[in-house]
Amino acid sequence: MIFKPADILIPKNIDYEKWSVVACDQYTSEPEYWEKAAKITGGAPSTLDIIFPEVYLDEPGGIDQIKKINETMSRYLATGIFETLKNSYVYVERSQSNGRTRRGLIGMVDLEEYDFRRGSHSKIRATEGTIVERIPPRKKIRINAPLELPHILMLIDDREKSVIEPLTERKSDLKKLYDFDLMLGGGRIAGYLVPESEHERITGAITALENKAEFEKKYGVFNKDVMVFAVGDGNHSLATAKSCWDEIKKSLTKAEAENHPARYALVELENIHDEALEFEPIQRVLFDVDPEDVMKALQKRYPRASSESNGGHRIRYKYGKNRGEVHIKDGAGNLAIATVQDFLDEYIEKNGGRVDYIHGDEVVETLTDAENTIGFMVDPMEKSQLFECVIKDGSLPRKTFSMGVAADKRYYLECRKIR
Repeated sequence: MIFKPADILIPKNIDYEKWSVVACDQYTSEPEYWEKAAKITGGAPSTLDIIFPEVYLDEPGGIDQIKKINETMSRYLATGIFETLKNSYVYVERSQSNGRTRRGLIGMVDLEEYDFRRGSHSKIRATEGTIVERIPPRKKIRINAPLELPHILMLIDDREKSVIEPLTERKSDLKKLYDFDLMLGGGRIAGYLVPESEHERITGAITALENKAEFEKKYGVFNKDVMVFAVGDGNHSLATAKSCWDEIKKSLTKAEAENHPARYALVELENIHDEALEFEPIQRVLFDVDPEDVMKALQKRYPRASSESNGGHRIRYKYGKNRGEVHIKDGAGNLAIATVQDFLDEYIEKNGGRVDYIHGDEVVETLTDAENTIGFMVDPMEKSQLFECVIKDGSLPRKTFSMGVAADKRYYLECRKIR
């Protein structure tokens, strides 16, 4: 089974709003966000104490912080803070900051069915390029951790709405596990225990998505390996889990590897056809550069670029009080973000500078008020393109899209033992 129920840990007798914090790879240029989160938790049991916000990843003392995280995980386990939902799925409804409600299903995926390398033929595939340099520091965090906390959002192309949506219709019959407001504008989340009577239906519906004949008909492809799941968010976290598992299994017998907890990763499964699910572009901000020089280099790199529409990729820019847009016909690939990334990679290699990947145009607007900083913004891709693009062309450029704005990312809540 590519996706199956898990022994899910949820906290009991705690303040859920203080417990649950947003994915660690958000607000990476805004340490003040994480300072606010720390003030809210105020020393209470919190996932903030068992994750490593990436805004701090390059600061000194990382090894000590990882040790502290592992010790806190062990303490939470030893003090009985968790209730175990044996062999379970959790149905989730997330009220987003825009008022819409998106639906998901918590379970675990088999990492043997996942390959994050470009050109992968696995049933679970990365949707965008994996930055392999980002795996080792994350691997240090996970390799000795007794727990995992997912912020991974996995997508299915379930046009018949056969996997998750039937649970919405049965919601009134399900046991409610939690229902609370998320901190710092994250909306609201409610979780429900899925009865065992639904497990067989879920398995059957996912198995139907693996049917090769239907797969070929759906995407108009032949002689292609079936892709069932696409990693929507948290690809580097899943890639880290995979790397850790590949290392761990070397010392295991075949029988030991069959059901080892590290072989699996807890994820939230979502249907790409959920009306509340929106794709947002991940924008780029370039620091420690001369913006005027950057714009000259862009024009030199793409001499046919125009400030007026020419049928090419539309790219908006801002630095200080300067703003505008360029249209590039001879860009890289089929997406505007590929053109931006291709240029930035080349520019940084030759001239230096530092790029950050930003969720939300308003954050770009604020950051680029500073000197020696320039931001590039593109329009979102259509989510209906995703599966077909990955199946036919392989993974998209790294950091191509985001499933919603930063405040709507998955908040840490459920846990699972991996040791």
